[in-house]
Amino acid sequence: MTAHESRTRAIVLNTALTLVILVMLFPFVWMIMMSLKTQVENTAATPVWIFRPVLENYVNVIQRNNFLAFTKNSLIVAASATAIGMLLGLPAAYSIARFRQRGLSLWILISRIIPYITFLLPLFLVFTKLRLIGSFTALILSHLIITLPMIIWITIAFFEDIPTDLEEAALVDGSSRAGAFVRIILPLVAPGIVTAGILAMIFSWNQFLFSLILGGPGTKTVPVAVFNFLSYGSQDYGAIAAAAVLITLPIIILSLTVQRYIVKGLTAGGVKG
Repeated sequence: MTAHESRTRAIVLNTALTLVILVMLFPFVWMIMMSLKTQVENTAATPVWIFRPVLENYVNVIQRNNFLAFTKNSLIVAASATAIGMLLGLPAAYSIARFRQRGLSLWILISRIIPYITFLLPLFLVFTKLRLIGSFTALILSHLIITLPMIIWITIAFFEDIPTDLEEAALVDGSSRAGAFVRIILPLVAPGIVTAGILAMIFSWNQFLFSLILGGPGTKTVPVAVFNFLSYGSQDYGAIAAAAVLITLPIIILSLTVQRYIVKGLTAGGVKG
């Protein structure tokens, strides 16, 4: 390949990549623009591209709709579901990887594929009998359907890549299998743990269906809180956009903060798989 062909190929690839990025970012940019417009500008027949930004929508969302309380609820549910998912999922993934439990791994994969709505009615009936509807317990346990299979499936590949010689050496030195798992294996699969934890928390944070049906006024999460701005008579588009930005912002900050761990973990997992 000549130098001219290489430059042409690089230009084409960069142009295509730029177009893809623009297409992906456009909805988010449009949402931010809507959050900074007035209701009149958002409902204009012709899109308003030049406008004076206002913060009225954000003030409305935060002060008048108790949005910070909803954010705290989402954090409690997502963090708890992720933590419990880690506590249960990491030993399960280790067991599947070490003892080649292919049947169990298949069921984990199936549980990831099945739509979440399939679990909704059984969970609703069970939690109704236990009088847990509207509680954090119901939301956290239901969100385990999201976090637990994801954590197990992502970390299996990392555990499979750890040589058994390390555990056998630890056992010879007098360590128990549980001790070897905690002190030797887990530090070695840290990139996979970070990746699985972040992705599980993101999916739990964005979950709408379980929070809508199983939650209550005191446990309402931010995706459900957006419903406060919807009515049959009118829609406050600016407030909806501002709420969507506030919902997305913590996840964006978290992803940007630990992006190198996510990339490293996903890349390593792909190679190890």
